Amino acid sequence: MAKPPLSMEPTGWFQVAWCAEIAVGAVHTMKYFGRELVAWRSTSGRVAVFDAYCEHLGAHLGYGGHVEGENLVCPFHGWEWSREGRNVCIPYESHPNKGRRIRSYPVVERNEAVWIWYDTEGRAPHFEVPDIFTAFGDGKTAADYYPPVPGATLFRQGLELHPQYIMENGVDFAHFKFVHKTPFVPEFTRHDFSGPVSYVDFTIDFDPGAAAADANSGVESVNAGLGCSITKSWGMVDNRTMPAVTPVDESTSDVRFTVWIGRKPGDDRPELSRYGKTMADFVIEQFAADVHIWAHQRYSDPPALSRKEYAGFTALRAWAQQFYPAASPSKGQP
Repeated sequence: MAKPPLSMEPTGWFQVAWCAEIAVGAVHTMKYFGRELVAWRSTSGRVAVFDAYCEHLGAHLGYGGHVEGENLVCPFHGWEWSREGRNVCIPYESHPNKGRRIRSYPVVERNEAVWIWYDTEGRAPHFEVPDIFTAFGDGKTAADYYPPVPGATLFRQGLELHPQYIMENGVDFAHFKFVHKTPFVPEFTRHDFSGPVSYVDFTIDFDPGAAAADANSGVESVNAGLGCSITKSWGMVDNRTMPAVTPVDESTSDVRFTVWIGRKPGDDRPELSRYGKTMADFVIEQFAADVHIWAHQRYSDPPALSRKEYAGFTALRAWAQQFYPAASPSKGQP
């Protein structure tokens, strides 16, 4: 596997599971950022994510560890750890070990997903995971869409790609015709890279002779760092999507994609309908075509950009730099 020239430990929010995967009392094992991790849900329903190893003698908490109330219990000696990673009970001692702490990660459950904040320097989050409904200000809620999990999702594990590839796709107008076989090229109407949360919008005009104001469809996107993106499509099939890319190690990432399809009028069934499934599969098929490219892509720096591509790509790459650790040979930073 080739190591990408960009650090695989960028700062930001990254999806590590869908909420439905972690039931109350469950301990979920996973590996991200080169670290063994566990996610677990307490009796009150709150999710925590830890480094996987007990600070006592190093037992892996994902293999035999269990939840008791609001604590995670080690399978080896019964030491109990709170959601913050603090030891709160040693069953054969009168006091806990207050000097040791398991690394825990800030966690947010939003948009059907479990997100963790990752930062190599342990800094607190300085931006939020956007809500896929309130972020676009159109008054729609989850009730207006079919439930996406699990029927309207894609999950690809261990692909040789970097989260920045997906973000760059958001300014790449030219690929629509060649990857998605569309007869049009979208026109970008907004590139806002002024903060850690960026905004990219474009319109699609199926009548090339019409005025820009008459464009009959479009996409709005909100990008929170390199790991979290949400989109709203209008004029076409009413859908919202959430691509999420999370580094696993120095070479690979997991890709998740969640699709909300707008309900047909009067359809309030609690599950994904046949129509919703058909439309979601179409949207996922288009995204999968991108994934196929990204998984075999080499990062080109500097890229051989055309005149029309220059502004979008250079703005996005400059924006992306804020999420990387300070350059050092050990990080593989360009």
